[in-house]
Order: sequence, then C-alpha cells, then structure tokens
Amino acid sequence: MREVVVVGGGPAGIGAALAALRAGARVTVVDSAEHLGGQYLRGATRTAPSEAPAPPAPPRACRTPSTTRDRLLRAVDTVASHPRSTLLTRTSVWALEPGGHGPTVRALRGDADGDRTPYTLHPDALVLAPGAHDLTLPFPGWDLPGVYTAGAAQALAKGDGVAVGRRAVVAGSGPFLLPVAAALSGAGADVVGVLEAAGAARLAAGWLRSPLAVLRDAAADRGGELAGYLAGQVRHGVPYRTGTGVIAAHGSDQVEEVTVASLWADWSPVPGTERRVAVDAVCVGHGFVPRLELPIAAGCGIGPERIVGVDDAQRTMVPGVFAAGEVTGIGGADLAVAEGLVAGWAAAGGRHDDPLLRRAARIRARHRAFAARMHSAHPIGAGWTAWLTHDTLVCRCEEVTAAEIDTACARTGAGEPRGLRSIKLTTRAGLGPCQGRMCGTALTELVRRRAQHAVSSAPVDRRPIAAPIRLGELAGLDAPCGAAATGPTTSPAPARETGHHPSHHQGGRAGARPAAPPVRPPEGA
Repeated sequence: MREVVVVGGGPAGIGAALAALRAGARVTVVDSAEHLGGQYLRGATRTAPSEAPAPPAPPRACRTPSTTRDRLLRAVDTVASHPRSTLLTRTSVWALEPGGHGPTVRALRGDADGDRTPYTLHPDALVLAPGAHDLTLPFPGWDLPGVYTAGAAQALAKGDGVAVGRRAVVAGSGPFLLPVAAALSGAGADVVGVLEAAGAARLAAGWLRSPLAVLRDAAADRGGELAGYLAGQVRHGVPYRTGTGVIAAHGSDQVEEVTVASLWADWSPVPGTERRVAVDAVCVGHGFVPRLELPIAAGCGIGPERIVGVDDAQRTMVPGVFAAGEVTGIGGADLAVAEGLVAGWAAAGGRHDDPLLRRAARIRARHRAFAARMHSAHPIGAGWTAWLTHDTLVCRCEEVTAAEIDTACARTGAGEPRGLRSIKLTTRAGLGPCQGRMCGTALTELVRRRAQHAVSSAPVDRRPIAAPIRLGELAGLDAPCGAAATGPTTSPAPARETGHHPSHHQGGRAGARPAAPPVRPPEGA
C-alpha cells in the first residue's frame, strides 16, 4: 500500500487527500493550522482535528455563500474520519530531502513559541499544496497600525467574528475584495467602500472576453457566490468603485485617514482626484503570491511566472513530488480542489482511466480558463510606483525606504547590471524575518522599473531549511524522540487527531489495517 503525504490542508490538500484515499493509499495530511480547510473554510469547518475546540461560528454574513464550501466541509469530514488517514495539524514542515525511494519530510508539531515534537515522514509520494499569501503593494503609511492585509482582516472576521475596525475601507484588486468586505460587514464594521484599482474597461475586457464562459460561470457555484457577495454589499450599502485606490494612509499612532484617488489604466493616480476619507482600518490586497518555500526546498522547477511547473498529472520535475493549488497558479478554491484531486490520484498510483481522474481533469480545464480571465481582468498596473514617496518603507522588516532602493538601482549605471541579489545585499531589503514574503514581489517590480539596466529576476535558491526552526530544536533532532518522531512508513504512526482509537494506525507498511470504507469525491468533481 502506497504512503502519500499531503502538505497543506486547504482546498487543494483536501482534494489530494480525498483522491489518494479513494485510490487505496494511506494518507498523512500536514497543516500548520488548528483545523483543516484553509482560509476558505475558516470559521465554517465542522471537524476539529486537534485537541483545541473549534472556533465559534461566525455571523451569517461572514460565511462563504457557496455550495463549494459545503462540498469541502463534507470532504474534510471524510478525510478526518477515514481509518487510512492521519492528520497532523499545528505542524510545520521545515525541510524536504529528496531520495531515491521518495522524499523525506521533516516537520515540527506544536506552537512556535512552545515545545514542539519532531516528525520524520518517509512517504512514497508527496503532494505539496501550501497555498498562497496576500500580495500588498507598498504606499505611504502602509506601516501604520490599522493597515491590514485583506486576508488577515477576513481571517479575524470569519474565524473570530472580530472586525479590524469600526470604519474600514477595502482596497486593491481582484474578486477577493468582495468576500473580505462581506466578512467585515458581517462582523459589524462600517465598510465605506470597496475600491478596485482596475478600471471598468479593463474589467470588461478581461471578464467578458468569452460571454459563453461567463454564462457558464453564472450557472455554476461562482455565479451564486458572487451574487451572494454583491447582495450583501447592497444590503449593507457598501459602494463598489473601479479605477480607484488607496494611495496613502495618514495618522499619528494609528490610521485616521486615507487618501483615495482615481487611477489611470496603469494605476498611476489621476492628478486632482485625491480626497481624504476618515477610517480606522485599511484592508489591502492586490492579489496573492504562491508559497514557494517548500517547492524550492524540494528542488521543483519554478517558472518565470514564479509558479511550480507541473505536467497533466500535477507531477513536478522531482520524482515522487506533486504540486497542486495556488503554487501552480492562482485560481481559487474550485481550481485548487480539481488540481488536488488529480495530484492525489496520481500520487497514490490510481488508474489512468478512472472516472474520478477524467472528471477532475475536465473541471480543472474549465477553472483554469476562469483563472485566465481573472488574471486578464486584474493585472498589476506598472504605475503603482507613483504612489511612493522617498520615505515610504518598501521593506518593513529592515526599514528600507524607496529612496534607498532608488540609490541602489542608480549604482547599476556603472558597469554590469547588478541583479536583484546585489540590490538586496546592498540595502538588506527582503532579508528580514519574513524573508521577502511581504515585500519580495513589490521589491522585484520596483527594482525592475527603476534600475538603469535590466535587473535579473530573483534567483531560485534552494535552501535546506524552509521554515523557522530554533537552534536547540535543530541540535536535538538526533536525540531519541519516541515513536511520535517517525512517520507512518518507518514505525508506528502517531495517533489520529479525530477522536478515533490509535489502533487504526497499528504499524507501518506491514501494519494491519481495518477495511476502509469507500471514499466519494466532492459532488461535481
């Protein structure tokens, strides 16, 4: 029986685990969160796979108005209760080591500021589904208290029913702004507006380039989901403005006002349109950035679009390693589930002619077309750099300003182009605790547009350590850790996190297992 480890418990990871179980594999799902489902199911998950109680249900207006959510909830329940699955929540993978018989996965379980238990897993196949994080472009005042990423604001509203402010503005670009505004309104905030940087012409050209596809989307879950968000905005009186953005935030100890301006097609401000709006919270999101630390650590090929390259079976260039979800291209929960189903089935060695695989591949193709329209409608405009002033922080960790980046770029005028690596070493931008997760994309684009010579893309450096780990934890890895320190392929696996008896995991590959019930994919997959 094949052993499959899935890293990531969001839509892609759940799809991969479900398909691998149906194909007959043993599956271990590793996720850093308390509960499976990722950001998409935050606050909605019924299953609580860890010792901690499930969070309280959010207000109705915060919930995802989609049957996709309901299907994923059922899939989470199936994966969590299956006798061939092991859930390792609150667990971070810090290293991946390729091997001739499959990759080695090294992880630590527990709170980052407490004692953590080491795990070493030796699966036959590995599915990477780590997801993505918010992309926020810098602007004057974005480091003030009260400025949040859109994802963080939604997480607090959906997970805890807490609004980040009493009077908030949601700004940036992309359809994700709508559920963020809905979550804030549902949590009690007065949302003064949703400001979409892309203009109406750009949105129409992107979304309406295939009218037939738009009608098909309207008939599917996405149409109902969008209609639910728009209905919520109308109900709460939240205006939606295109070609508009927040170009500065103001305040002494926290945000008190923002400067809002109309934007040209390239996102540069239209002179004379600036106005100030009183708010105490700014929620900003200009898209998403795939989490590439683990794929890079595994040696996967990373394309110029900064996504993992995969084939039709979601295989990467590394034998035994598959990737699914946002790391292969930002496309939303439906696409992530479909890619996860394909990856999990292939990782488990499922038959190529199975109806599940064919159905998932068709759905994947349809949602990739949807994602292409989304990217066409919401590209990042080159003129966003006009928002910056000399003292605007670009890298908040190392407090590097736009002026310092300009100075470093100007030095490339003499001699050979220095490349992004040299800019980072000169200014220390992107070398702080977040390792460029917050500023990396903005820094790269800023350097490209301000250097006198073409600046090479950020190199893909393979790092042996992909996540923070204490020196004491690293030094103690060779010490005996008990059975819990090893994965299901080498010795007794850890007890399940779903309330089932540990006898469901009596041993490794040769361990006796009870007969597994059939696994059904999410409806529509």
